[in-house]
Amino acid sequence: MSASHARDSSFLGGRIPPEIESMSRNVKDVDQELFRKLLKAVVSALEGKDCREAMKSIAESSTIPQERLGHIVAGMYRVLSEAIRIPTSSLKQEAFKEDLRELRVPEDFITDFSSVVFGNRRAALEAATSRNDPHLPTVEDFKWRVDVAISTSSLARALQPSVLMQMKLSDGSFHRFEVPVSKFQELRYNVALILKEMNDLEKRSILQIQD
Repeated sequence: MSASHARDSSFLGGRIPPEIESMSRNVKDVDQELFRKLLKAVVSALEGKDCREAMKSIAESSTIPQERLGHIVAGMYRVLSEAIRIPTSSLKQEAFKEDLRELRVPEDFITDFSSVVFGNRRAALEAATSRNDPHLPTVEDFKWRVDVAISTSSLARALQPSVLMQMKLSDGSFHRFEVPVSKFQELRYNVALILKEMNDLEKRSILQIQD
């Protein structure tokens, strides 16, 4: 597999995160026992558990400088968090391993990474990642009506229809706003244009997920 092909199809996207590049440089002479201790701590952190004591114990018993350990842990965390966000129907195990091989991660460590991403702890990791990801409130209810101003201080707006809208969000808040029909038509047109552009992009073979 060529480097350019791997980068185009990598689960990390078109650009390798600096944390992972640093990890791949610093993990080369780490023994597997230490790697697995670090991996266990990182998985615990992804699940939302407090792993500070575990990391402190590892740092105190290891001959590797804490700065290097920090680079390794940050890269491990980024590898797992990026991989967990991709459905297993899209991210194939062998492709995941090949991406890590391209980064020159030792084969034993690739196997350990793969056992986490595709193993029985994945469901718990997915649930924890979903809870911890930043997100905005969603729309629970939406109402609208067309209104006409009968009396107004502005003659330009007199008898001009407007669209009144009210949204209820999942956090319980209400938002009310008013837009002229002309602006509403502009909004409708732009939304339709965006949907068309998204549909056109999905039809391009370069963006289609290949099995």
